[in-house]
Parts: sequence; structure tokens; C-alpha cells
Amino acid sequence: PGEWLGRTGFSDGVTAPGLWRVGSATVDGLGTARTPGTDLTFDVAVPLLDESHLAITSAPKTRPTVDALVENLLMRVLSTFEPGAVRVHLWDVGQLTAVLPNFYALSRTSAVTVHDPTRLEDLLDELAGHVRRIHTRTMQDGYASLRAMREATGRRIEPWRVAVLYGNGEDLRPEHLRDLKRVASGALAAGISLILVDVPTVLGGSVETVSLLDERRAITSMTGADMPVDLDPPLPAGGVTTATSRIADALIAKQGGPRAFGDLLPTEFGRGHSARELRAPVGFFEGEPVEVVIGDATPHALIGGPSGSGKTNFLYALLGSLTARYSPDELALYLLDFKEGVSFAGLAPGRKDASWLPHARLVGVNVNTDREFGLALLRYLSDEMRRRSAAAKEYEVTNLAELREQDPDGHWPRIVAVIDEFQYLFAERDAVTAMATAMLEDLARRGRSQGIHLILASQDIAGIEAFWGKPAVFEQCTLRVAMPKARRVLAEANQAAVSAPRWHAVVNHESGVAHGNQLAHIPDASDRGVFPALQRQLWQRYGAQGRPRLFDGAVAPVLDSSAAFSALGRTDRARALVGQAIEVADNAHAVEMADSPGRNLAVLGSSRAEALSVLEAATRSLARQFAPGEVEFVLCCAVPACEDEVGALAERLVADGHKSGVVAADDLPAAVADLASRLTEGGITRFFVLYGVDAVLPMLERKEPGSTSGLDHLRTVLKQGPASGTHVLGWWRGVARLKDTLGFGGTDDIGAWVALDVQGNELAPFCAGQVVHWSPRPGRALFFDRTTHASPEVTIPFHREEAGDA
Repeated sequence: PGEWLGRTGFSDGVTAPGLWRVGSATVDGLGTARTPGTDLTFDVAVPLLDESHLAITSAPKTRPTVDALVENLLMRVLSTFEPGAVRVHLWDVGQLTAVLPNFYALSRTSAVTVHDPTRLEDLLDELAGHVRRIHTRTMQDGYASLRAMREATGRRIEPWRVAVLYGNGEDLRPEHLRDLKRVASGALAAGISLILVDVPTVLGGSVETVSLLDERRAITSMTGADMPVDLDPPLPAGGVTTATSRIADALIAKQGGPRAFGDLLPTEFGRGHSARELRAPVGFFEGEPVEVVIGDATPHALIGGPSGSGKTNFLYALLGSLTARYSPDELALYLLDFKEGVSFAGLAPGRKDASWLPHARLVGVNVNTDREFGLALLRYLSDEMRRRSAAAKEYEVTNLAELREQDPDGHWPRIVAVIDEFQYLFAERDAVTAMATAMLEDLARRGRSQGIHLILASQDIAGIEAFWGKPAVFEQCTLRVAMPKARRVLAEANQAAVSAPRWHAVVNHESGVAHGNQLAHIPDASDRGVFPALQRQLWQRYGAQGRPRLFDGAVAPVLDSSAAFSALGRTDRARALVGQAIEVADNAHAVEMADSPGRNLAVLGSSRAEALSVLEAATRSLARQFAPGEVEFVLCCAVPACEDEVGALAERLVADGHKSGVVAADDLPAAVADLASRLTEGGITRFFVLYGVDAVLPMLERKEPGSTSGLDHLRTVLKQGPASGTHVLGWWRGVARLKDTLGFGGTDDIGAWVALDVQGNELAPFCAGQVVHWSPRPGRALFFDRTTHASPEVTIPFHREEAGDA
């Protein structure tokens, strides 16, 4: 001991000595051809780590000797390896705290844990959890044991554990004995060794024994019953105390205190390959990184925690660690935040920072009122899953890793979709919830093999009625992350999150059962400037691969910035844009103005600003698709409050080279009659844009005896105009007023409509009689085109710059 006691070990823990000294024995030299009477003394040692368990049986009044034997062994083990490579668990049926008191200094670290003598089941459950978790990890990686994995990879992923159980010579309770034998059977392969003192039982597997004869001697299974062994004397108490203090200090120094976000990042970016899985550290436990694994075995994740528990910070730590390790060719992110906030907004280019996260394909924020966007994301992922499944079938493979091997030129990154506060997607009992539930279940079941993974985050999942009786989604979320005080994320009996300290998380890859718990301190990743610094580095490295699509539910889209508007050009199939589609792609809703019956557009509702927006977007987008001289716009405003806007639109059309004019409301009957008389004229397309048609209905209805009224002429234009190239784009401030305009001829002459502040039950006559579930929402409208839609879809009217806007 004088050569090693008090020195800190330096072995990295990849390999372990096969034998550990406990004493010495003497034999007569006659048996080895020596001179008779010559004593030969040799070391006596026992196997321990990875090799065998040890059962010690005391004799009367030999407790100090037993303690010295155990203390000697443990000190040799702890002094051989670098601090942290071995963890010791102490349980004594008769001692509350004074178990090996010289080890007290180590109890302030993870190196030594003293367990409650009345709660043996807690220790056994903890050990059983380690066994299951480590076996799962080693078997997934193709190794029979932790030792085999260390030897093959040359690195240590788990510490050894030595559990010392002091009994009193009496039988354990049957349930404790059963659990102890179960642990012992798989412990060695998981790097766990048991030292049992006066615990009468027969353990399965490799077990060596030491039976004390008196205070100085013992017999061992290594040397046989006929050869007494002189046990080593107790180590000096002061020397043990000094040694444990030094080991504790070294372990604390190695752990280095709280870690920063930068400690999660690799030294070289983009070196990881995602064919098999995604693996990245998200925090630290006693200086060692705690990893999150997303792959076929743990395909989806459920993250929970109340407001202020650090859930957003965890998501940033996870995203930062993943994107630093995997390039955009290996990892594609789709990020959706249902909260009224901008948690992910900074990951897309903005006014303050032009950089973006290159791995992000979609960033959706402030979508708590746009549940349809969450549905659109699930629909997009479902389509991608089918595309990948078809490719896998073509190459006769079953998973993403095999597909990438067979199709090396294909682009098959792993997809991770993060949906924060996902419970908002299922907030109503309606068609959106029903469709989202079905799609989410399908993605959860089949997405893993195609490399599509879901990360669902919520404050509390208990109230999601859509999943009552449908546990498939949560069953597939085998990765569970519980923030402090999180409820219902882990298994019901697992209360680890209740006691988790602030800035920590319980990471569990075993569907939330207790044996899979890993406590991790999560570095501050959401502080100002922390994540943006990483993002700028990644952007500079990969930014040329394209910016993500940003959908902000709190910001109305601008027509001139719309990709659909910018893409418009000369065509013989002109389309009128009416609003932004709530889809993953940057698309707009449009009405094709074909030369066929019913190709007219009605805007319904009393909302002045949104009606102006829809008609201006439709008119300007149509004008963009015709050369000067090919089209004529006739505008009429019957709502005095809109005259300035309508006049400005007409001037804009003229400036673009088109024929355009504004008809006064009093002149509308004559203008309608003129249009009706020219329906047979060819060579030019005409658009009749009417603002507030209902305001002039009384005027249109008037007629002289024997003559045709203006309303009759308007009905003729609506019915016969589209086939000859004349279309009506009109605004009616109520559904009933549109019915009055159409008369008894039915609704076929209005092939497309946009409903603003109109209740859904009023729209059934214009939607093939189907029930329309719609309640007006600020900044949103309902769009239906009977030639393309099975049911109405929500659209976002484009923002119009009012007078005085910057």
C-alpha cells in the first residue's frame, strides 16, 4: 500500500487487471522440489471487475476484519483507474450511514453512494435498470458485453459499478432474493460486480468466496479449503481518508463544474453520418456527456415540462448539438412552434440577422391559431414517407441505411420534425384534429424505417382527448425527456422529474421506465448570442444550400414578396391569386380564369380591408399574365369608402400598359349592358371587378317596361361571360345578397369564392351542400374552387399597404 495509497489512478478504464490482492498464503517447498521445510509465500488474489462476484462470510467478532478486506479491495480498485471510472454502492442492513466511514469524502461525488438500509429494493431496481440499459446498448451495437465493446472500440462508455451488500447472516426477503439473483445473472456483462457479506444465497454465474476463520485468516475458493490465507492488515485509516479526499478532489476537478453550450459542440463540424442514427450530447452528468440517440430503436421523442422549466433551452441545446455534428445533407429539420412567440424565428433570416440555420427546411412560428399549418406539415411528411417507401421498394431494401447504400447518388437525409406545444394541433373536435391524429399515428408507426422522426414537446399531454384510447403515438416515442416538475412524460411510477433540479432534464431512452433515467445538466443554449454564434458559423459553412421557408402566423404575407406572384408571367391559362396557402411550400391559392362556365370569383363578407386585399391581389396577378392590349379591366366601386383604393388600382393597371377604367356606381347599369352586348366579341379578355355589388342592387333591379334590367344583364355576364373571355370578380357584403344577385338560377355561375367574416353554415349552398366548419378569424379567409377542391381551405389574404404605411 505504501506504493499506491494516496495516489490518483491513471488507467483509462478500457481494460482491468484480472486479479485483486486480498492477502498471502504459505506452502511447504517440498511440493515444488524445494528443500523440505522451506516455506514459499505467494500472493492470494480474487477476480472482480468483469470477471466474478465475491461472497464473503464472516466469523464471530470479525466485522473489523471484513471491513478491512472490503476497504482494501475497493481502495485498490479506486486507486487503479482515473476518477469516475468506478462507482461504488454501499448497503448495510444494520447501518444507516456509518458504512466504511473512511470513504466519507467520496460520498460527495458519484464515486460512492450509501443506500438506505430499509430500501434494498431501490438499490436492486437501480442495478437492474443499469443492466437492462447497458445490455440494450451493447446488443444494439453488436456486442455480447460491455467488456467486449470496450475492447473492440478502445473506449469506455460506462463506469464499472461495485455494489457491496452487508447482510446479517439471515435470509433476505423472497422478493429481494429473487431480484438479487436476477441482477447477478446479467451484472458482469454490464460491468457490475457484487460483493456480498453475510448474505446467504447461491448466485448464478461466476462467484468466488472468502470465508473467515478468525480475525486474521480465511479460506478462499481460489486456494481451496485446505490452505488458510493470511489476510492483508487494515490500511492505515489516515491514509485511506487522505486517499479518498484526493480522489474526490480529482473527480470534481475532472468534472469541471457547470458546462457551457460550447462544450456540447464537436471540434470539427459536419463529420457525422446519419445513415444508421443521429447521436448527440445534450448535457452533462458529473462531467460526462449525456447523449440523445434518434434512430430505428428510438425513433421519436416526447419532451415535457411546465412553463419556465427549460424546455425551449433543451430544444436549442439539442438542435445545436445535432447541427454541429451533421451536415444539411445528413439532417433536415422542420420546426414548428404553436406558442404565441418566436422561439424558432431566429433560425430563419430576419431583419437583424440575415443568417439562417442551414439544416432548417421549414420554420413555423405563431401558428397557435393556424392548426391547418400543423396539418400541412404532417401531410408533407406523409408524402415524403411514401416517396421514400417507393424508393426503398424499388431498390428492395427495408430501411434508410440500406437505401442510402444502394442509392448513393440520392438525397436521403434523416428528417427531424420538431413540433413545440403540439397539443394545440388537437385543440378542437373537428376535421383538422381527426386528420392530424390519423397522420401522426401513421408517421409514428412507419416513419422510423424511412428516416423520419418526430420530436413532440408540450407542457402537459394529459388533456389531449384525440389520443384517448389511441396510445400508438406515445408508444412510439421511446425517447422521453422530462424537465423539472414535468407530468406524465415518464412512466407513471417514475417520479425522477419531480426531484430534478433546475437547468436539468431526465433523459430516458426506455419509454420512460425508471431504469432508463439519465439526469443531465443542460447548458444555457438560449441566451442572447449563444446559439446565433453557432448559426452564423454553420451558415458560412453551408448557407449556399438555400434558405428555409418561414411561416409566421402573426405576419400577413405581402403580394410582391410572394413566390407565386413573382413566378407569374405570360400564359394562356391566367390565374387570379387570392391569398397565401397554409402549406409547407410557399404557395398561393389561385382561381384559373378559363374559358368555361362558372369561372367567376365572389368575395363574401363585410370586412372592407380584406375584401380590398383579395380583389387587388386577384386583379394585379391577372394583369401580370397579359401583355398590354390583350386584356381590359373595368372597375366599379359602389362603396364610397373604397373609392380611393379602387382609383389607385386602376391607375396602376394603366401604368402597366393595360386598358383600365373606373365606372361610377350610377353608371353601372349602362356599363353592365355594354359588357353583355359585347360578349360575342373576341380577341380580348375582360375582367369586370365590382366592389360592393349589393349596394347597387336596387339600382340594377330598376327597369323600364319592356326593357332588360341591369341585374338581368349582370346575370347574363355571369352565366355567359366566362366562355367568351369575360369574367366577374365581385365583392358582396353578405351571402344572402349574392343569392339575390343570382336569383333562381342557382349557384353554378360562381365557381370560386373567398369568405371573410361569414359563418360556415351560410356557405353550404355554394359548397355542393356540404357542411362547412368555419368561424371567422382575424386575418384569415375561407377559399373554395369547385373545380379543384373537395372542401374549402383556409387562406391568408395578402397585406395591403394603407395610406400612411411606412
